[in-house]
Amino acid sequence: MSAGKGAKGHRYYDWAFIGLDPGPGGHAGQRWLMVRRHQRTGELAFYRCFTPRPVPLAVLVRVAGRRWTVEERFQTGKGLVGLDQHQVRRWRSWYRWTTLAMLAHAFLVVAALAERTRHPAPSGLIRLTCNEIQHLFAALIAAPARDIGHRLRWSLWRRRHQARARTCHYRRQAAWQP
Repeated sequence: MSAGKGAKGHRYYDWAFIGLDPGPGGHAGQRWLMVRRHQRTGELAFYRCFTPRPVPLAVLVRVAGRRWTVEERFQTGKGLVGLDQHQVRRWRSWYRWTTLAMLAHAFLVVAALAERTRHPAPSGLIRLTCNEIQHLFAALIAAPARDIGHRLRWSLWRRRHQARARTCHYRRQAAWQP
């Protein structure tokens, strides 16, 4: 089953789950141990799950796949807006820095979504990403370049290259899937 779409397409794994004993006190709900196996490497990952009522494996897999999205957003926040660049010495300064970094990240996400809804990407280009908007923002606004046309052409070249790489990866993944 797929744990959802990732940066390179669907993330297919083999999944298994087993019900666990309710434990002391007999609290209501279902407890599960879910095991994920990477189809090529055989690497295992384990999830301990709780649901108020029985659910199919597909629902547990979908919820487990959402963890990847959360981790990806943390990595994006660290890389693009410096979420991890603060030396924590006092609560107030850490709070201000984190708030500012999250606001910058929200700006990038909203700008990317607005661009995607208003202007769909032309054929052969990936959609504008937060990473690309951050590069353009830094090149065109934060430190204006003398040759803006060059920066915009570079952005188009980069997005076209990423679209080709993604297409090749999807083809290879589709050929590998049973």
